[in-house]
Amino acid sequence: MSVELNILTLNVWGIPYISDDRETRINSISTELSSGKYDIVSLQEVWSQNDYNSIKQNLETVLPFSHYFYSGVMGAGLCVLSKYPIIGALFHAWSVNGYFHRIQHADWFGGKGVGLCKILVNGHLVHLYNAHLHAEYDIENDEYKTHRVIQAFDTAQFIEETRGNSILQILAGDLNTQPQDISYKVLLYNSKMIDSCPDENIGTNECKHNSYTPKMLAEKNPIGIRIDHIFIRSSDLYDAQIVEYSLPLPERIPDMKISYSDHEAVMTKIKLTSKQCSSDKLVDDKNGYCQKQNPLELSELKTITVLQECVHLCETSLHKLKTDRILYFSIAIFVTFLLLALVDYSVPVGFKTLYLLLKFILFGIVLFALFMGTLWNYIERNGILSGKTSMEIKLLRLEELELEFN
Repeated sequence: MSVELNILTLNVWGIPYISDDRETRINSISTELSSGKYDIVSLQEVWSQNDYNSIKQNLETVLPFSHYFYSGVMGAGLCVLSKYPIIGALFHAWSVNGYFHRIQHADWFGGKGVGLCKILVNGHLVHLYNAHLHAEYDIENDEYKTHRVIQAFDTAQFIEETRGNSILQILAGDLNTQPQDISYKVLLYNSKMIDSCPDENIGTNECKHNSYTPKMLAEKNPIGIRIDHIFIRSSDLYDAQIVEYSLPLPERIPDMKISYSDHEAVMTKIKLTSKQCSSDKLVDDKNGYCQKQNPLELSELKTITVLQECVHLCETSLHKLKTDRILYFSIAIFVTFLLLALVDYSVPVGFKTLYLLLKFILFGIVLFALFMGTLWNYIERNGILSGKTSMEIKLLRLEELELEFN
């Protein structure tokens, strides 16, 4: 078998009432995708059901199969459109995904996770994974780093456990992580995928030529940052060759002064051909994969170092959670005593409304501090522990293989 697939991923920046020129851009994106140049399209930040319905309707003739992943308060914002039949879909929500009270960031409300679409291409299964990891809002003090690392590891584990008898696995999405980041490494190494990008000097966000990039960021780094990725992995019986990698959309929407999104679209052309197993491999007839006799590959040696760093990061976050709990309890106790002191306080007639408002605010602070110090603290703690213990299991296995191999 030999087949070529054009895969495109794009963060459409479709936040209702917030994203600039959203309706115009969504219509223009639909027009571009209706060209028939793409076989499988992976979109992120499609936060409006109406936008999804519009895109789906406009592409029915060229990409007749589609799926939208529902999750959280706003929906996961993820959808997949395909030229080939989608015969199965599955969504896996991450155990940690930011904070509900960071309303300005809103990642928690999206109920983020990784979505899988099983696509039947010429009688063979191709798995398309769509994901949008938690954003990095502050480079100097990234409070979401541990969350993003666990999301990356969880995604890699999900891909590994669900690849089954598919001949090709594709992860296409806004991963909010650059090649030098720990999240990028833990995702790539543990999923055993390869990055389809051949050039480090490519940006997909905050690029100078994009109309939505702030002037200060454009001057600081004209190339921008590469956080939108297409990773691939084929089964051992097939060879996946990256024929082309490009940012296919023009800098501006035709006849307009705006870009399609604040992100650049990424397109990869993959040529998939069947191959024979080499002599140093054994064929596993049950699932059709060739399995190497060497139990420990070079990439897994790198994985050991990355996982050790991730476990340390999780331990640091768990220690911080203990400190945060003490802090929240201290705030709750202090404000409670303050409220008790105000109970018998005599207030002039003209200030009674302000006095009641002050007590209401203080009572709200007590409830918030107790919630963050108890329920939310345990939720985040268990989410981090879930990722950490899974990492430790894999790390222990890799270290045992290293000892055995040496």
